[in-house]
Amino acid sequence: MLKRTAFYECHIAHGARMVEFGGWEMPVQYTSIVEEHNAVRNAAGLFDISHMGRFMVSGPDAAAFLQHVVTCDVASIEVGQSSYGLLCHPDGGIIDDIFIYHLPNEYLVVVNASNRSKDWDWMQRHTGGFNVSLDNRSDHWAMLALQGPTAESLLDMAEDVQADDLAYLPFHGVALYRLFGVEGLIARTGYTGEDGFELFFDAAHAPRIWEALLALGEPGGVKPCGLGARDSLRFEPCLALYGHEIADNINPYEARLGWVVKLDKGDFVGREALQQIKTAGPNRRLTGFEMVGKGIARGDYPIHSTEGEPIGYVTTGMPAPTLGKPLGMGYVSMELSKPGSEFDVIIRGKPVRARAIKMPFYKARYKK
Repeated sequence: MLKRTAFYECHIAHGARMVEFGGWEMPVQYTSIVEEHNAVRNAAGLFDISHMGRFMVSGPDAAAFLQHVVTCDVASIEVGQSSYGLLCHPDGGIIDDIFIYHLPNEYLVVVNASNRSKDWDWMQRHTGGFNVSLDNRSDHWAMLALQGPTAESLLDMAEDVQADDLAYLPFHGVALYRLFGVEGLIARTGYTGEDGFELFFDAAHAPRIWEALLALGEPGGVKPCGLGARDSLRFEPCLALYGHEIADNINPYEARLGWVVKLDKGDFVGREALQQIKTAGPNRRLTGFEMVGKGIARGDYPIHSTEGEPIGYVTTGMPAPTLGKPLGMGYVSMELSKPGSEFDVIIRGKPVRARAIKMPFYKARYKK
């Protein structure tokens, strides 16, 4: 059976169309993907992201343990801040992309839904030699993302929230909070390319918090959004999605995520291989493109050179709602990854011309 989050009944009550995603039954849309996408770009949308994994890391060696298993520099994450990072195999392939939140006495690590069990097992296997404790709170905490340019002003209206607090929460900041009488965590993070917040709290309060957030502001001030809009929103600013732009057989330098790899911080899992890859340079690179010919690129479509040679594949493609044209991301050989280079996407067996363009397609509007 598919797993369900604590918000399942809320999704049904609001007319969501449910689909399978990473072993979970999740809402893909409530009205239309484009309508929900535009709500987040112009106002605010609410996403259930409770299917993601939430691991607590504590103990005297918590920081040292995380420094050993992730690519980012955990020592540079101050209390009350968070950072994007990667778990990598010894050969440099990406196990998962994660977010690490530094709390007063522990760290919260958020992982992708489809990788919850894999990541948990992998982290457990690497605790040897560290005085560290791991606690899997994935099933006990709910997690929501309120995203969009009006998210801050809408949350200021919420019960128990002091108006000045949110304004001073920095980009990637995290703090203990009280909302609608419920204590939890609030972070200025998200994956839509807009300002917004992610909320963590006891799953027992899930339905009440969901309905209270949707009631903020004028009618329709906060729109429930599904996975479809979440995908299109992260696609436009070219944010990687596990299973598409990143995977076990893809390394950070191919995925344009070399900035997340801090080779000078000391030893960590995958460091030696990643150092070699950086020195030699990758053979392929994640590349953004626009369709020149008529057609829409979709994930896993082959990419050929204009001479007909296979050179890569599409990771994500769609008509970008904000930009009004069909765009895509995919892996191609380095020589064809530069803006202006042309190649063919094979759509239903036929080559359709595409042109590499600068990434990201949409400039993120985070509050920094």
